[in-house]
Amino acid sequence: MNFALILLILLLVSGAIWAADALVLRQRRPAGAKDPWWVEYGASFFPVILVVFMLRSFLVEPFKNLVNKYTYGIRLPVVNWKVIDINSPQRGDVMVFRYPEDPSLDYIKRVIGVPGDVIAYQNKKLTINGEPVATRRIDDYLHPERLYYSRQFTEKIDAAEYQTLNDADAPPYIPGPAQFPNRELCSYNAAGVICTVPPGHYFVMGDNRDNSRDSRFWGFVPDQNIVGKAFFIWLNFSDFSRIGSFK
Repeated sequence: MNFALILLILLLVSGAIWAADALVLRQRRPAGAKDPWWVEYGASFFPVILVVFMLRSFLVEPFKNLVNKYTYGIRLPVVNWKVIDINSPQRGDVMVFRYPEDPSLDYIKRVIGVPGDVIAYQNKKLTINGEPVATRRIDDYLHPERLYYSRQFTEKIDAAEYQTLNDADAPPYIPGPAQFPNRELCSYNAAGVICTVPPGHYFVMGDNRDNSRDSRFWGFVPDQNIVGKAFFIWLNFSDFSRIGSFK
């Protein structure tokens, strides 16, 4: 049972108690009589739970990153059905979504390909629709928890500019890709993978390219799995310098 469902159940129970008290029980209660404890707590918690439910379901949800839940459309809580279409994910966005292999898990990755795109990651070079993505080598990145360096790059897709990592000694091929839906749209070789993104789906990758299990391994993210757009890192105990907006 996920937190959204628990919150919905609490909202319905406390709302039912609040409505029953306001419409029926209060009129039947003798003047000056104290409310039963279950009415007092249920009715008083209802407004608080309602505010939390509305904010979390339609505006912002706090993971380790703050997630804007209305950027990509208004969705019904729990079932995640889109009822109002606003915007679609754009290349370069950092997106939170239900992991296709286990929808009970929330994943966060960067959108690399939108429907119709041809994404090629060959020999650790990224191209979109045949055009190489602008990349510039910068200072190597030291992993403080493991004390080793990765090559670091600045990558630019459309309006988004951000840093990526890869390891010189990691092979370019994709080991053990899953048998995911629409896998026939991907071609694997010794240099990596080439995929055509199907309608209603997105191709995502992690910025730490050799240490990310992403669309290269388990396929495309369906639109119905989207949770929202991540826009602010508010909790990162492993690297406090990363707290802030995404780059």
